[in-house]
Amino acid sequence: MKSPDEITALIADDHPLVLEGIRSILEKAPEIRIVGEALDGDEIKPMIVKLRPRILLLNLVMPNLNPIELGRWVRENYPDTATLILTGHRRDAYLAGMIDAGAAGYLDKNVQAEQLINSIRLAASGANLFDEKQKMRAHTWHEDVEKKWNRLSEREKQVLRLLAEGASNKEIASKLNIRIKTLDKHLEKIYRKLAVDSRPKAVLWGKENMGDFPY
Repeated sequence: MKSPDEITALIADDHPLVLEGIRSILEKAPEIRIVGEALDGDEIKPMIVKLRPRILLLNLVMPNLNPIELGRWVRENYPDTATLILTGHRRDAYLAGMIDAGAAGYLDKNVQAEQLINSIRLAASGANLFDEKQKMRAHTWHEDVEKKWNRLSEREKQVLRLLAEGASNKEIASKLNIRIKTLDKHLEKIYRKLAVDSRPKAVLWGKENMGDFPY
């Protein structure tokens, strides 16, 4: 039978060794009980429905996972489950996205064991763990990166994604089934909207601000 003080946790990470390490840390806290472990994004929702954990300890980048969509779904359908992010990804896009999705906190995977345990305790009590520095980073991202991204047309976003992946003009034109001259016009508009003056700077902007985040 569940104790009133017990904190049930579902851990989601696609690396078995990471799961093993988290498990060994949380076992040091007698009130925390791991009720499930997910290695794939598709496993998470059914496990939340079945297990109703107090804490979802979530890695942001996993197969078949859109973390923002999942975070919103958890907040709207299972508000008693607090989503706590544990990730090695430091891009502000991730941070801003998970704040918007209603996560309880955002921790680096290099966090000390005791801090992880304390963060779970706080999140389980209903606390919001985002500090002022993280909130400011998210605000700056919204005001700068997101606004520039939203100025781009869908086609320009496709082009920028491919640029960030290292595709050549010929490869981009072929993949999007457009002429090189048409691509050149898209590139000119991208440079203007991002306030950059060259292809390398646009590529750098894309790599730094987009990565594999699911926009």
